[in-house]
Amino acid sequence: MTYVQTLLGILISALLTENFILVKFYGICPFMGVSKKIDTALGMGMAVTFVMAIASAACWAVYHLILVKLSLEYMKTVAFILVIAAIVQVVEMFLKKAVPALYKALGIYLPLITTNCAVLGAALVNVQNNYDFFQSVFFGFCGGLGFTLAIVLFASVRERVEKADCPQCFKGFPITLISAGLLALAFMGFSGLKLF
Repeated sequence: MTYVQTLLGILISALLTENFILVKFYGICPFMGVSKKIDTALGMGMAVTFVMAIASAACWAVYHLILVKLSLEYMKTVAFILVIAAIVQVVEMFLKKAVPALYKALGIYLPLITTNCAVLGAALVNVQNNYDFFQSVFFGFCGGLGFTLAIVLFASVRERVEKADCPQCFKGFPITLISAGLLALAFMGFSGLKLF
């Protein structure tokens, strides 16, 4: 398999077959909390994509240049959480200064990117799959795009469902969970996809 085919496989798997939210169920908290409006969901998706790509690069460097050299591979989860927390703080400060409307719309969910298991999951998958530096960054970026795709699709569904006439017992959170389940079922259709 060529390097380009490997990258194409990473792209398709991160977007569809191994989508962090709809297939692996990582990052459900912001998925449910920030998906009421498409513009807020898109902003959250872009922030997660940026953090996931930068965190993948930083975590790759920390793992290969520090932890492996010191034989501390077992500390990768703790080290990755610290790296991700630092990156999220920088993103939060930037959004507060540059895009205050998006900062207010994301609210509590922006600092929660620090504990978003999708970001940590991307860093751990990079180590598990033994990706090189570029593949790690690419996987982090594509994983973020998959996160964005899922949360924006879900936000559009929620906006439509909000206006729909449904039985009283399903209004609110129950119909939201049903919608999320149906969207996840739709993504299961990609599970048998083989590229090469």
